[in-house]
Amino acid sequence: MERLIAELIGAEEILNPIVWFYTPMALDFFPETVIPSAVVYDCMDELSSFRGAPQELRDLEVQLLRRADLVFTGGISLFEAKRSLHQRVFPFPSGVDVAHFMKARGISADKHQGVGRPRIGYAGVIDERLDLDLLEKAARRRPDWQFVMIGPIAKIPADSLPRRANIHWMGMKPYSDLPAYFAGWDVAMMPFALNEATRFISPTKTPEFLAAGLPVVSTAIRDVVRPYGELGLVRIVSTPAEFVSAAEHAMAVDMSLKWRERADQFLSSLSWDSVWDGMNRLIAGVLQSDKAAGAGPGAWTNSSTEPARV
Repeated sequence: MERLIAELIGAEEILNPIVWFYTPMALDFFPETVIPSAVVYDCMDELSSFRGAPQELRDLEVQLLRRADLVFTGGISLFEAKRSLHQRVFPFPSGVDVAHFMKARGISADKHQGVGRPRIGYAGVIDERLDLDLLEKAARRRPDWQFVMIGPIAKIPADSLPRRANIHWMGMKPYSDLPAYFAGWDVAMMPFALNEATRFISPTKTPEFLAAGLPVVSTAIRDVVRPYGELGLVRIVSTPAEFVSAAEHAMAVDMSLKWRERADQFLSSLSWDSVWDGMNRLIAGVLQSDKAAGAGPGAWTNSSTEPARV
């Protein structure tokens, strides 16, 4: 990886790039000979809490925080966990391609061949972050409901998945096809377990489901409770019984135009363009401050350890 990156930078004649890290593990193979004009650590998850995370990840994150000019977090909970570790930490909760997922509202064709209704759907990675016991018990309580699970299986054995006639494991689908699948659901669900792997997540699927016009039922993930639960846009549950009750009520009430109007108003400020505009202004500020101070590129020497000032 180090050789390939160095070859790319040489072939494209790249000088003093903005270096953007999604994971501290990349420090192991990023060429030290490259002098960045700015270093961004885009911290989307607390990766060290995931199953199978390598031991050195925490040590590398300490190094990356020393070198970074800016730290972005994928949600408010993660921001609160990182804000004391760096001077410049900024939260950027998940954006959404509203136009893409709103297509679901106008699609009548059904991609769920042979799957009856009502349908309760989930789309995302299927791993240790899901509460499979809650899913199985909810499906057992309502055998007349169909639970549709879209996404790849990761880090857990396939034979650990609950197998019932009304739970449908459909595998990974193209991003372009997701609105067509969402169009065939009656309720979207986010049955996340409450564990170390989900402590700081801010699910991108929350605004995607809402943009599709779907009522949403979720377990009490902090970045879903705030703001979606507090605003009444997502129903928050803890048990299979609460899940079934919330889904029943959602199907009866939440499809009203008034509810969709409130959801759409909230989503209007969550475009990916607005997320990038905010990030871009902060990066430009770093480059401008270096220029004003007469400092050339050399962000690898940054050793900021003061508490964040936000």
